[in-house]
Amino acid sequence: MKQVLLSFFLITVTAFGAASEEPGSPRLSIGGYGEVAMSRNFFSDNVYRYSSAASHKGEQHGRFDIPHAVLYIGYDFGKGWSMQMEVEFEHGGSGGAVEKEFEEAGEWEQEVEKGGEVALEQFWIQKTFFPQLNLRIGHLVVPVGGLNNAHEPLNYFTVYRPEGEYTILPSTWHDTGVSLWGRAGNWRYELLLVAGLDAYMFNTENFIKYGAGSPFEFKAANQGGVAARIDNYSLPNLRLSLSGYYGRSFNNTYPYEAIPESSRYYGVLGRTAVGAFDFAYQGRRFIARGNVDYGYVGDAAVISSMKRNRSANNAPYKKSAVGKAAFAAGCEAGYDLLSLFAPLESQLFLFGRYEYYNPYIPDTGQESAQWTARHRMAVGVNYYPMPQIAIKAEYSHRFLREGYNPEPSVSLGICYMAFFKR
Repeated sequence: MKQVLLSFFLITVTAFGAASEEPGSPRLSIGGYGEVAMSRNFFSDNVYRYSSAASHKGEQHGRFDIPHAVLYIGYDFGKGWSMQMEVEFEHGGSGGAVEKEFEEAGEWEQEVEKGGEVALEQFWIQKTFFPQLNLRIGHLVVPVGGLNNAHEPLNYFTVYRPEGEYTILPSTWHDTGVSLWGRAGNWRYELLLVAGLDAYMFNTENFIKYGAGSPFEFKAANQGGVAARIDNYSLPNLRLSLSGYYGRSFNNTYPYEAIPESSRYYGVLGRTAVGAFDFAYQGRRFIARGNVDYGYVGDAAVISSMKRNRSANNAPYKKSAVGKAAFAAGCEAGYDLLSLFAPLESQLFLFGRYEYYNPYIPDTGQESAQWTARHRMAVGVNYYPMPQIAIKAEYSHRFLREGYNPEPSVSLGICYMAFFKR
């Protein structure tokens, strides 16, 4: 940990030193975002809350957290060359945790969240040929879905990230690869070649969410993946977007093992595909955002069986089954109440959000998990004392299928997003 922080400090000092050679130079940019969240959840966090719902009715718990604290550093070298680095401290910066897995009879496990204590979310070098064509190589954000495209806390009203996409997709989805992007008129595009997802990290509760990560010091890339995004800005204040991902996810881990023709797993590919639509409208008084996402995993039943076997001997893989598909859809809208009185720098948005999501749609022959399908509603306020800071408060309620306890909660948060030097 000390070595990581020291390295980050030296990089920062070096960047400042380079900038000081040219006083007033716009080449160096420094910024970031962060959020603090507090919630009271009026439902149980017991590992058996779904398998024995009646036994845990009326229970509640609270949580305080720092979900994300991020520092950006960017530098323009000139002649079309630039770089950007983004260092993220998640939940206070710990890369490992002891967790109680309710899918595994409440077993305590040492979970490896990341192969280091600090997450390097972005680190790329870019060559700009002209606005319509830019080449990036390095560690990149994969902008599939509305949340991955705009994951900073001022881009959504809720205290925590929108739940549907955050549950079923990696968030923030970042991986090492190559990106081509550009903007021409009212259109922006991005094409990416990245390392494939790891099917052994898929699970019942989160679909492919953890497949982009790695418990090792490197990311296995036995299989590759491709992603694409296209945005349209033809209508005033409105962005309409389509994005998607495709790649093979089976046997994309360490150590790599060739599958012989005699094996029942021969020919299993784990084709993984995601398609998403999202939009954002931002006016002076009214803001609306929404998303629809669908994901598919081929050979889901076979992969679920295989990875249970691979999880023996405390191997760092998810043990629970992955479904053949997942779905998430959501929409939020907010209106600035202060705009009714006088034009002010500060804003007070009253908002509402609804979403439905299900991370586990089983394949033929797989067991069902009725508790995974959820409706969620949230209402609250966002107060902006200035454009870079928001104070958030919300009441939310998850509705599960009959037989399970509802899950209401109250949350408070404060966040910022800004460039300190640009």
